Amino acid sequence: MNSPATLDPEAHVTPVPGGNAEGSDPFAAIGADGLVADERPESDDLLGDDWIVLSDPDLSELELKLVETAMSGSRLTAGPMVERFERSFARWLGRAHAVSVASGTLGTWLALRALGIGPGDEVIASPHGWHQVAQAVSLAGATLVFSDIHYWTGCLDPVRAEARITPRTKAILAGNVNGHPAAWGPLRALADRHGIALIEDSTEALGSRYQGRKVGSFGDIAVFDFSQPSALACGDGAMVVTDDERLAIELRYLRQRSIKDRNSLSVGARVPLQAGISELTAAMGVGQLARIDELLARRKVVEAFYRDLMNSFEGIKPPYIADDVDEVHWMVWQVHLGTRFTASARKQIVDDLNREHIEAAPFCKPLHQQFFYQQQGWKRGDLPLAERIGDRALALPFHALLDEDAVRFIVGALKDIATNIGAGVPIY
Repeated sequence: MNSPATLDPEAHVTPVPGGNAEGSDPFAAIGADGLVADERPESDDLLGDDWIVLSDPDLSELELKLVETAMSGSRLTAGPMVERFERSFARWLGRAHAVSVASGTLGTWLALRALGIGPGDEVIASPHGWHQVAQAVSLAGATLVFSDIHYWTGCLDPVRAEARITPRTKAILAGNVNGHPAAWGPLRALADRHGIALIEDSTEALGSRYQGRKVGSFGDIAVFDFSQPSALACGDGAMVVTDDERLAIELRYLRQRSIKDRNSLSVGARVPLQAGISELTAAMGVGQLARIDELLARRKVVEAFYRDLMNSFEGIKPPYIADDVDEVHWMVWQVHLGTRFTASARKQIVDDLNREHIEAAPFCKPLHQQFFYQQQGWKRGDLPLAERIGDRALALPFHALLDEDAVRFIVGALKDIATNIGAGVPIY
């Protein structure tokens, strides 16, 4: 289902004289682009129908019917659709408990709180990834200790992570970057050896398999995110999963106060958030999960288009898949530019692709190079592998609605642009 262009929530609009008169139907003037009649966006972030967008949700009549069912019920919050989504997701993943939350960042924050991690504690994490859920460590008041990545997978390197462990280390937060599973065997052994928690960030991965098991089944707690460009997209929302009943009970308490708690005279030492999802979000999740095999298979078709057409590049390398990985479901199609390309050259490539109405973006700006963490003493040069990938990784459109002609156009445009900018330098 092609989604209409959306308005950047931070974009400003300017009312134009002659808008709705007082007392008229307030909905009549709302257009398909979400703007009220006679308003004009002061932003160029609205993409037209002729753009090939980075992600586009794969929706069906099933999701629409389930949302309508949820809307006809008496509860839009904490109702039967949320419970159904949680049960179905836990069963699909093979974990005992699933707790739905508003976002992957909030889910990670709640996981840290449930594990008792806060001020004075350290958590080891990679600075590299699409969803910056590692920032939840700072929100929880703990100290984020960055460690470098495995160059080919982009995931946290267990050997380098072990060198960062101190008596204050309470957890390792490792991610399945762009869908590629982390080295869960060594990471699990590392966490067990030092008696620390292992938190699995699966916000970039859904359906990938490592040594016969789906990602999300390796950490003491794992976090998924259902915003775009996830294969299972609900608009917003996330899921925290665990096999530990005590942790599940604590996660549910911290997520939101229930109706039965409203007569409580004291909140207690553990102050909960208002961090649940609505029945409407859960309804979309139930529908998407029922179609998950179809959704992933359709994306595999697009992956095959990219693999075949990328062979037109001289010296191109297919995406790396580690030996102990059974299956990878990519979040976006990621291209690594060669070492002779600079970060500014990548920006030029992105700009030139945009001029062709192809939405592209840098894959990640490493967290340790961002202002908040620079204020804590982190600097460029501290994590050279993450920086090397961070400067040159390029995200291209990847979703089930792309056909072979669209992918051919993307690859052809990239080849021409990269050749001009790099003076014939291979992409890899």
